[in-house]
Amino acid sequence: MKKVFIIHGWEGYPEGSWRPWLKNELEKREFKASVPAMPDTANPIMEKWVQYLAEIVGNPDKNCYFVGHSLGCITILRYLESLSKVQRIGGAVLVAGFGQDLDYEGYEGELSSFFQTSINWKKIKKHCNKFVAIHSDDDPYVPIKHNTFFKEKLGAESIIMHNMKHFSGDNGILELPIALESLLKIAN
Repeated sequence: MKKVFIIHGWEGYPEGSWRPWLKNELEKREFKASVPAMPDTANPIMEKWVQYLAEIVGNPDKNCYFVGHSLGCITILRYLESLSKVQRIGGAVLVAGFGQDLDYEGYEGELSSFFQTSINWKKIKKHCNKFVAIHSDDDPYVPIKHNTFFKEKLGAESIIMHNMKHFSGDNGILELPIALESLLKIAN
């Protein structure tokens, strides 16, 4: 059975925005989907998030998929970077993700633990060769340049949405068909 882990972002929670909808849609299609509550979402620390993700995933394989939102994306990438040589997953969908520390008005480096060491992009690609990066052209936190960055570093399929802001419940995004379509595409 194909498993999907849907990973929320900073100050997120499993029941927020489009995550329950996506979980339900995947379960209708006979995926085993889970949306874990990541630890200390107000003050996320990379080591804790990656370790927790490793614990809930167990032994990943080609039937294991991920969908991340915002900080959930870099968590997935750092998790992939931590895998042993022989471990591979089926694919990952990165929604409003970033692979470099953020820089927007009001941001004070709260996520810097995720970027204290260089990211080994080659190693990440050895564990997963199917990535889709979905960004919005008006995201106030994650500029569209991160979409190009994922395309360059991961060979990710690039999808640019219009007027979706940060794809969050605060923006009224309670369903995200493009994430479902993207996952189904890489899982088949």
